[in-house]
Amino acid sequence: MSSTPADEAGETSQESLPPLRHHTPFKLFWCASVASTIALQMQIVAVGWQVYQLTHSAMDLGIVGLVQFIPSLILVFVVGHVADRFDRRNVARVSALVEALAAATLAAGSLGGWLNREIIFAIVAVIGAGRAFSKPTMSALLPSLMSPRQLPGAVAGSASATQFAIIIGPALGGFLYVAGPAVVYASSCVLFALCSLLLSLIQRSPQAGTPAAAAKPAGASLSSVFAGLAFIRSKPAIFGAISLDMFAVLLGGATALLPVFAHDILHTGAAGLGLLRSAPAAGALAVALWLARRPLGGRVGRTMFVAVGVFGLATMVFGLSRSFPLSLAALAVLGAADMISVVVRSSFVQLETPDAMRGRVSAVNSVFIGTSNQLGEFESGLTAAWFGAVPAVLIGGVGTLLIVLLWVRIFPALYRVDRLTSR
Repeated sequence: MSSTPADEAGETSQESLPPLRHHTPFKLFWCASVASTIALQMQIVAVGWQVYQLTHSAMDLGIVGLVQFIPSLILVFVVGHVADRFDRRNVARVSALVEALAAATLAAGSLGGWLNREIIFAIVAVIGAGRAFSKPTMSALLPSLMSPRQLPGAVAGSASATQFAIIIGPALGGFLYVAGPAVVYASSCVLFALCSLLLSLIQRSPQAGTPAAAAKPAGASLSSVFAGLAFIRSKPAIFGAISLDMFAVLLGGATALLPVFAHDILHTGAAGLGLLRSAPAAGALAVALWLARRPLGGRVGRTMFVAVGVFGLATMVFGLSRSFPLSLAALAVLGAADMISVVVRSSFVQLETPDAMRGRVSAVNSVFIGTSNQLGEFESGLTAAWFGAVPAVLIGGVGTLLIVLLWVRIFPALYRVDRLTSR
């Protein structure tokens, strides 16, 4: 893990590799990610605001996260096997089309006036099923489009696409919501369809590693389906990196309660909610662009732990804030810190995983991420229903700091990881 590029005999020199901006498969992948993420973020804003207007219940906002998470948990091992057995481009394309269909249904329901709390939850569960396949498949697809030496920069570049979309998507969704939720959902539908089209145009780069198709699992045996989990359990540093993110975001996830803060504490409308949703991505995008040009050097393990600690502190500042600008700034710092952790974790896990295993490992990783995001939203909604929105956010921030201190002791090898290099 701490070897230098010079130690990698037989690797293509950095100078002989084309810049990512000239790498056509990566550009198509980047655009597809942007389209999909903008669509999802617009949808999240519309669903959150619509549900809160219908019920004024923080618990229902948490249930939105829970019904998105359940499909990921149920399908985790199926998803991983599918991503390693079939063409990942086609799996991601079909997943995007499922999400487009769900968005179209939300648009039709909003126009027809027949959407209620239960129907929204059911459609969100379908969206969760689509994401259960698309997210790990896209994650496993990226390394097969380029050489291992390009991967850390590509992960940062891909993350910049995601964060750019998370800035644009919520703000756009909030402003379009003024014209009605159907407009937001219809726009999401078009963008998901565009994502599917772009994925169909991707061809593997000749400089990419050996495609997973060359080493497909022979069949859906239990050992094959559960191999991703077994692999992660056999690598304590990988398990530590994934679980650190899971527990930190699970406890520190304030975003599920943003409709409450926007409506009841900061007193902004749907447009203000969109800006609050965009703020973490603004900070994350700045860091992602920086890391794409200047990758992290040494002591990346320690850097990741520090970043997660800053994430917890920023969460607490947001919870205490009664100022809209200060809340935006706290969320931006939160997003910047989270991006550092994401780049380190994603690069480390992908580089330490054989290509033929990446689909299954990414599927398990996706459940951990889904646990931290969607189940974290449920935890935040439940805690807010018990104690109130502000105490719920503060409890989460303190919990994140405690997790950082505990994980340093449990996973010292992860803390000592020096550099992100291909094996």
